[in-house]
Amino acid sequence: MGGMDISLSIVGLSASAPSPVDSLVGTVAKLRDEGFRRVWMAQLPYDADLATVLGIVFREVDGIEIGSAVIPIQSQHPMQLAQRALTLSLISNGRFKLGIGMSHRLVTEGMWGVSWDRPLRQMREYLDGLQPLLAGESANAAGEIWTARGALQIPAPQPELYLAALGPQMLRLTGRRTAGTLTWMTGPKTLAEHVVPTLRDAAAEAGRPASAVRVAAALPVSVTDDVDGARKQAAKEFEAYGTLPSYRAMLDREGYAGPEDAAIIGDEQTVSQRLDELSAAGVDEFTASVFDASSEERARTRALLMSRQS
Repeated sequence: MGGMDISLSIVGLSASAPSPVDSLVGTVAKLRDEGFRRVWMAQLPYDADLATVLGIVFREVDGIEIGSAVIPIQSQHPMQLAQRALTLSLISNGRFKLGIGMSHRLVTEGMWGVSWDRPLRQMREYLDGLQPLLAGESANAAGEIWTARGALQIPAPQPELYLAALGPQMLRLTGRRTAGTLTWMTGPKTLAEHVVPTLRDAAAEAGRPASAVRVAAALPVSVTDDVDGARKQAAKEFEAYGTLPSYRAMLDREGYAGPEDAAIIGDEQTVSQRLDELSAAGVDEFTASVFDASSEERARTRALLMSRQS
């Protein structure tokens, strides 16, 4: 087995900074200078538009890949998302990875008035419209929920497409059709027994090599001597993920009481062992959500992660 890639997760813009976009440019440049090769960024429902912000970051910072983890599909048409993704690929010369997902019923129905029902059909129809366009071909997909007909003229490298998939049917769709899955709050046992085999089996059935699909697993991480303090902070910071049904199901499957149990917390040796466990579970990329309140501990965490780059 090859080494596990290490990437970082940045959640949202720091809205408290005087200039949040400049601040993000500085952060991404610093991470690149430390040696990190990829970061993933979430599109939060109340935050700045990720695609617009990434256009600026890619223009300002070279030598690092950035992926969306994830952009929800229900709030934009597949042709519009293909336009945005290919535009980012054009600006960045192929350094953008597109991660998409179903969001949550709480958001789609509560905020947008869009049904979350039949998630598998929604995603399959969305892919039918999106994937040909990303590949530079015409779409001709007429679905019940999504229809996309026509072509774009954007001469950009095709961005890799990832799906946030946790349930078995969504994982099978991912294994058949995309570059891989992005998981969050999913522990090593669930990854080893559920996510990885479901994905790889679906890829094999579709006649794809096992290496064609990747598992990028994101978890909170803190290299620290104050384990109790970090656990308390993780419980507070990630509390919402203990209540959203899709993540709750992953925590329950692992036997975790809450997000603080999913977080990887401890000294260098402890954290390294937990990363070995993920690699043994078949994870291709560990996406670290470095959350410690102290900048010293965050730097200590990044130093350990850097030492683990494959």
